Formats: sequence, C-alpha cells, structure tokens
Amino acid sequence: MPLLDPTLWQDGPTLTGGTAPVVEPATGRTLATLDLAAPADVAEAAVRAQAAQRDWARATHAERAAVLRRAGDLFAAHADELREWLVRESGSIPGKADFELHVAAEECYEAAALASRPAGQVLPSEAPRLSYTRRVPAGVVGVVAPFNAPLILSIRSVAPALALGNAVLLKPDRRTAVCGGFALAAVFAAAGLPSGLLHVLPGGAGTGAAVVADPRVRVVSFTGSTAAGRSVGELAGRHLKRAHLELGGNSALVVLADADVEAAVAQASWGSFFHQGQICMTAGRHLVHASLYDEYVERLAARADALTVGDPYRERVHLGPLLDGAQLERVRGLVEESVERGAKLVAGGTHEGLFHRPTVLAAVSDDTPAYTEEVFGPVAPVRSFTTEEEAVELAAAGPYGLSLGIVTRDAAHGLELAERIPTGIAHVNDQTVNDEAVAPFGGVGVSGTGARFGGEANLDAFTELRWTTVRRTPPAHPF
Repeated sequence: MPLLDPTLWQDGPTLTGGTAPVVEPATGRTLATLDLAAPADVAEAAVRAQAAQRDWARATHAERAAVLRRAGDLFAAHADELREWLVRESGSIPGKADFELHVAAEECYEAAALASRPAGQVLPSEAPRLSYTRRVPAGVVGVVAPFNAPLILSIRSVAPALALGNAVLLKPDRRTAVCGGFALAAVFAAAGLPSGLLHVLPGGAGTGAAVVADPRVRVVSFTGSTAAGRSVGELAGRHLKRAHLELGGNSALVVLADADVEAAVAQASWGSFFHQGQICMTAGRHLVHASLYDEYVERLAARADALTVGDPYRERVHLGPLLDGAQLERVRGLVEESVERGAKLVAGGTHEGLFHRPTVLAAVSDDTPAYTEEVFGPVAPVRSFTTEEEAVELAAAGPYGLSLGIVTRDAAHGLELAERIPTGIAHVNDQTVNDEAVAPFGGVGVSGTGARFGGEANLDAFTELRWTTVRRTPPAHPF
C-alpha cells in the first residue's frame, strides 16, 4: 500500500467543508479529491488535539525523539512517492522536490534533538529555596502553511512543535494539501505518532481564521503573504496569543564593482528563477555596479533565454508551471505594467498556459512595479548603482527585509557591507535563496516578526518558560 493512500489521509472526524480536486498545474488534470475543513471542524479537531497533547507532554523525551527520528527516515524511504506528489501537485522540478525532502528529513532529525535540549536553568534566590526555570509545551499549536514550498514550510513548524510536546492543527494551502499536509500526517502516523496529535485541516481563509482564533490554540505559526500575515497577527493579538509570522520579501542581490560577472549571473539566475520565482527569498531586485551593468544584463538575458520551461513530471526542464491562473495573472500584469512605465524587456515576458518564461527587465526604477513589489514569479529586474552608499540605500529601501545576497571578490568587504543593510538573512558570495534546518529563519520589517524557525528559535516559538520554586517548609509571613 502506498504511504499516501487517499483512504487514510484524515486522522479524525469527517471534514464537512465540501470537497476539492487536487489539480496538477502542468496539465490541469485532477490527481485526487480531498475533503475540506469547514471552520466548525476546527473546534472539534482542537478538542481532540488538546486531549491527546496531555499524554504526549508526559511522554519521555526519548519517546518523542524516537518518533521524530523515524519520521526523518521515512521521508527518505518514501522519497520516490513523495517526490512525485511534490512535482505534480506543486509544479516543482525534481531537484527542488528532492531539496524539500532532504530538508524535511533534517528538520525531523534536528527536532528530535530538541526533545532532550536543556530545558531551563537554576536561578539564584534571596530566599532559602530552589528556584529554577524550565520549558513546558505551549499546548496546541496552529500551523498555517503556503503552497510554494509546501513540505518544508509545514514541517519546519510541525516537527519541532511535536518534539517539544505539543499537538498541532495544520492548515495547508488547499492547492497543495497533499504534499503540504497529508504527506506529513502519513509519515508521522507511520512513525508511530499517537492518534489525535496532528490534524490536517485544508480549507480557505475562514478555516485559517478559525485555527488562529480557537481558544485551545496557544501559538500560531504562519507563513505566507504580508497582507495575510497582518490579518493573522491582528486576530492573534485580539485573542492574546503568540503569532510567529514569516511573510513576503523583495530581496536584493548586490553585485559590487569587483565581482566576477559570470559568477554573479549564475547566482542571479538561480536566485530569481528557481521554482519559477515562487519563493519568499527570491532575488527580486538586482543591484549592479554601473561598470558591470550592461554585461550583466546581456549575460543574464542569455541565460534566461537558454532555460527550458515545461512539465517537470514528463520533461527535463529548468522551470515548471506557476501554480494557477491567479499567480499567472499577477506575474503577467506586473511585467506588462512595468514595461508600460519604461522598463526594458530584455528576455522572456511571454507565457503558454501557466508556463511563464524567465524574464529580465532592465532600466528599472522606483516607478517599476516589478521592482518595488514582490512578484512571486520568474522575473529579474536589474538596476545600476555608482557608489556603495547608493547600493546600501537601494538595498535598504522598501518595507521588506527578508534576505540579502552580495557578490564580490572581497568577502570581508562584502560582510562589512551586509552589516549596513537591515535584513533577517544575509549571504556573501551567494544568492538569496537558502535554507537549512539548523539555521534560524525569518525577516524584519514587513517580512515578518524575526527569526522564529530553526535551532534555539524553535524553543522560544513552541514552549512557555515557567518559573518554579521549592522550599523545604512553608515560610512565615507578617500577616
């Protein structure tokens, strides 16, 4: 029996939000049909999760860690099946799917180590007592994940939350509910996770709002657009619960005057066109020293023209399809409006169905929509600068602050320059799209509420810090 047998997808009560097809964006074919969660289903799932979490929190760290380690092994053991779902459901090329599977396994292994991480500290006290802090599970964690890297952006919250003794309500994007939701449920069930601890609730905005608002959910982990993140943060604030928000980006790739142009263009192509540009860390603003600008634009355009676009399941291609028509219309509209406002279309700009060509825009400015906005498509706007002060000003401009890349022959100087640009992530001599399970991840400004995923950040995200004191005998008080 395959791991992702549709008859075993849902652990828990029947979902009542109707059904929806699982669509392959490359062909429009229906791969399966899934049940959707209505807002009313969230409360029932939360009740079951809260009940199951009490026993899970009392499990030993070794028991929880063993489940996470087995889950990591299962992502590798079932890679062929899971890869096919990632390619067909989310439009990933196989290499990107393999990267997601690798990171998913690593997230589980790293989370397993969290289960036995030192959980607090002994404190000095003025009174004759033992005083200490310890980490305790938050309880029920709500995870709302997007479509673009569905497995990674779900597992990076689900795995540590479970390892630290919580239960999870997972609301994946309903367009990628299998590889971003039910795949995780199947893996953890096979790994021995007790029933009731992980509920997959695919649905629309109403379902997501119900997850955030449910009183049994104490922590919310949201990844998605800045606009949606504002709503999630506001709703969580009204209900006095923590919301960890990883939001949009419009990241700069800065190419200094001493850079090797061909090396810089190789970084640029990957940073802007990987997974059709549907990544929050995508290089959305190419800032190139004026002395290299013309050569850079020419070489990047040639690279873009040489890339193949097509069905990643049936062909060997560099780019697959955009997820759906709404994504295509946004990308197409931003490119067309940018050209109308004076940007020069150097490569791409066309599409067949959902297959959009990698696109290079030159002569962009603050009036170019594809430069100032997050496109979430395979578009590389290129702008020149003459001084490093100007480069810093341009890179720091705008409301986003997620990732940054700097290309230079002088790595130490690149690091100094990075210190002057506000951003949650910085890479010297690399492009902007990077992720590792051991590294903190998050942005500043409207890119989110800071590093909330990876390593020690997970302890802060998914536990509460409790102060406890113990005396040998009760003290005497003055009244």
